[in-house]
Amino acid sequence: MLKALPKSLPDLVDLKYVSAKRSTALSFASSSLAILHTRSGMPFQLRYCPSLAKKPLPSKDKDSAPKNRINPFENPDPALFIADLPPNSSEPSHLLLLNKFPIIPSHFLLVTKVNKAQTAILEADDLEMSYECLRAWEDGSQGRRLYGFFNSGEHSGASQAHRHLQFVPVEGMRQGDDRMEWDVLMDRIVEDKASVPFEVFWELISPGMGKEELYDVYRRLYEKAHDAVRRYATDHPDQLELHDSKDGSSPFSYNLGMTSKALMIMPRRKEGTELTGPEGTAVGFAAFNGTVLAGTMMVKKQEEWDILRDNDLLLDSLLRDIGIPQVETSRDTRI
Repeated sequence: MLKALPKSLPDLVDLKYVSAKRSTALSFASSSLAILHTRSGMPFQLRYCPSLAKKPLPSKDKDSAPKNRINPFENPDPALFIADLPPNSSEPSHLLLLNKFPIIPSHFLLVTKVNKAQTAILEADDLEMSYECLRAWEDGSQGRRLYGFFNSGEHSGASQAHRHLQFVPVEGMRQGDDRMEWDVLMDRIVEDKASVPFEVFWELISPGMGKEELYDVYRRLYEKAHDAVRRYATDHPDQLELHDSKDGSSPFSYNLGMTSKALMIMPRRKEGTELTGPEGTAVGFAAFNGTVLAGTMMVKKQEEWDILRDNDLLLDSLLRDIGIPQVETSRDTRI
């Protein structure tokens, strides 16, 4: 489908990124990188990006009138616009935009043309277009890869209400990892059966799948995650409540991770955890979004950066706190 684009997808994104950066339409935020390790030895990226502390954040005030909230996707900046999808369609369903505040070069978004809710269940077209992007990137770049993710719900790290999925070049994520320790966490879970301290549900996908098959995979994973959240909320009512779903929103928060080989869902119960110093005083907050399934997180304050680098043992507890804790006798999450 994306072969109808005027250039390969990597070329389109990279050229637009260079142009937008030169014109200051986007603001690239450089970051420092450290590699942490879980108790099982899993490498996990920690990025420190103090300049993003100045980034304007959307209001999360539930009482704030939606009409007063700025939607950056309603009339997107032409300098950030990459393409409509499907290409050459008289009624495109999605568009591709550069992330305005990237910390990884060529970070881009797949956005619905119509303002659909980020908290609603994804549709078949969303999955189809996402997979087309993953495949087109690999086909047009001699093996370079994309990691795709979706944040849904108040505990997921979502920052915009208009539905969008995000894509980050894997090679860009590796920059700064001089020892080449890190790899996409999803890959390690799927290929190496790596252990993580939170529940995940995944299935393999392949190029031969149609959009309805992809959607069926997503729905199976979604329902498994929903079941896990319901069980946990029943057993721990003081720690987790289901969201109000009267407006069609998902009753729970989750992150979706995507590669060209697998889909994975991680149900969430917290966006992050407060960090405390040696004397028990609060020094910051460790928050996670869908990049958690890539094995990476980002902090904006020096104190957060220091305490996480100095104490690897914190990582497991942080990861356990944000998701549904992994049970000792892990269920096979594949079909």
